[in-house]
Amino acid sequence: MLETFERAALEAGKAIMKVYREGCPTARKADNSPVTIADERAERIIIAQLEAAFPDTPIIAEESVAAGNVPAIGRSFFLVDPLDGTREFVDRRREFTVNIAYISEGRPLAGIVYAPALGVAFAGEDSKAEKLLVDDRFQVTRRTPIRVRPQPADRTALASRSHNSPQTDVFLAANAISHCTNIGSSLKFCMLAEGLADVYPRFTRTMEWDTAAGDAVLRAAGGSTVTLDGLPLTYGKTSQMHDSDFANPNFISWGGARSALERA
Repeated sequence: MLETFERAALEAGKAIMKVYREGCPTARKADNSPVTIADERAERIIIAQLEAAFPDTPIIAEESVAAGNVPAIGRSFFLVDPLDGTREFVDRRREFTVNIAYISEGRPLAGIVYAPALGVAFAGEDSKAEKLLVDDRFQVTRRTPIRVRPQPADRTALASRSHNSPQTDVFLAANAISHCTNIGSSLKFCMLAEGLADVYPRFTRTMEWDTAAGDAVLRAAGGSTVTLDGLPLTYGKTSQMHDSDFANPNFISWGGARSALERA
């Protein structure tokens, strides 16, 4: 499955970078978030690849959902964000990513996060995660296993560049975290997975396609993502009383061993 994810992500990234270099107008969706032709082209590429390889598995993709195309899901399905970090893309920052994840029984079992402008991707499944270096021809040139680091006494936190909140500052103070790095898109999960940071608290709204691929990589690397009641973040959340389908609650993603998380 990850081979298909990788092939689709690299092809989508190539299409995104063409638009990135040439420039493009930006439109606004119903929720006032930006969308570009790069989002749309990348999503078409990914959906075509997934449908060809896995014709019986539903695909929940961000732009398709925005257009009203929401297939029924069963025990397993794909979550796709063709361009996570569109604000970064529009502002000419390089932290945008392509995200593809496989969900089974509410858990993200496999995923890839590809940052085409940075020439790097992260993939994970079956308790194995790796970092991929990608050249200018969109070919993988190196693969390196990655793992979360043990929770240190002096933790480094990550926060959203575009969606920070006062609750984040409260969390950092309550947990005596003095170092915080702001970064866009799902790369925050990947920095945890790579052992470059320790915790990512999120107290503003996200959708499942925003988080699933990075969460899959993080869990494969030994980390976890939990809601504020300490339970694992689940996927496939529909018919929610207080929010729309596929919306996430607030959550905290951790690197490090479970025993360290429990002490934290």
